[in-house]
Amino acid sequence: MMGYEGEKKAHKIYGFRDLTLSKHQSLRLVTKSMLQGSGLMFQGHLLLAIDFVYRHNDCFFDIMLLSTVATASQFFISYTIRTFGALTFATIMTTRQLASIMLSCVWFSHPLSWQQWIGAIIVFGSLYSKNFLKSTPQKPSPPEEKDTEASKPLKANP
Repeated sequence: MMGYEGEKKAHKIYGFRDLTLSKHQSLRLVTKSMLQGSGLMFQGHLLLAIDFVYRHNDCFFDIMLLSTVATASQFFISYTIRTFGALTFATIMTTRQLASIMLSCVWFSHPLSWQQWIGAIIVFGSLYSKNFLKSTPQKPSPPEEKDTEASKPLKANP
């Protein structure tokens, strides 16, 4: 599942114009998966991971549950982007991150420094202002003139 994380982001950015995988995209996915699997194997972590899951059988259920929830969340993400747009999705995810940061500061008593506050204000303020400006109603454009014989320029005789 980790091998496909980068590809999901590309589909989110480009707005689901074409969800079919080309030969190059498929090759990239297979290559990513092989590199990650071989990395685990060469570092000696693959057998440790398999042994850990074997010794702790309830862990396998947790892994499957986490994978299922992550897959289901991708459906909700794609629905949100298709229906409401990428800016709304970015606002939702940024709000979630803001709530997570604030909850972490309160729960673990980790205060933010003034530089972190300035960074948070810049990031969250720019996104929320962009979303607010997008949602404000635009002034109606002036009515266009209809093409009539009187409004057309005169044609020169050749």
